[in-house]
Amino acid sequence: MRFHSLPKSKRYPENDGEYAVVLERYNTVLDELFADEDVYVVRPVWTAEPGVPAHAPGAGYWRTLPTVEDPDPEYATYSHLFVGRRPWRLGCIDGLLRAVADDEVAGVLVTDVRMERIHHPYDGGADVFVRTPAERDRLRNRHAGWLSSHPAGL
Repeated sequence: MRFHSLPKSKRYPENDGEYAVVLERYNTVLDELFADEDVYVVRPVWTAEPGVPAHAPGAGYWRTLPTVEDPDPEYATYSHLFVGRRPWRLGCIDGLLRAVADDEVAGVLVTDVRMERIHHPYDGGADVFVRTPAERDRLRNRHAGWLSSHPAGL
């Protein structure tokens, strides 16, 4: 399901009050998904080269995947995935979440260590994947005001 970060589907925060709303919404859902658990925080770095780029802050290199499969090497791109494991605590990745909200960082994933629940924050909201329809429905019902009014839920 998809949750929006700000009322009326506003995409980007413009002041401290709106940043507080964005971080509260991200953290509320993250805490419901991962309270008292360890999480993996996955952060991609995209390049035009297959070689591993410099170390991403707070994370270790995991793997490289081709982002665009193109027969012309001039157009090839690569996604280098960096992963860090940490105990989930409210606010523990606020700096990263704020960078996501400002579209300075993209493609972040937060997942439990079994990879059964995934939180994918982006500028404007977060996509959330859970194990069961019942779990989805409980989360959706608790935060119905954060859902899109678009018929497709986007």
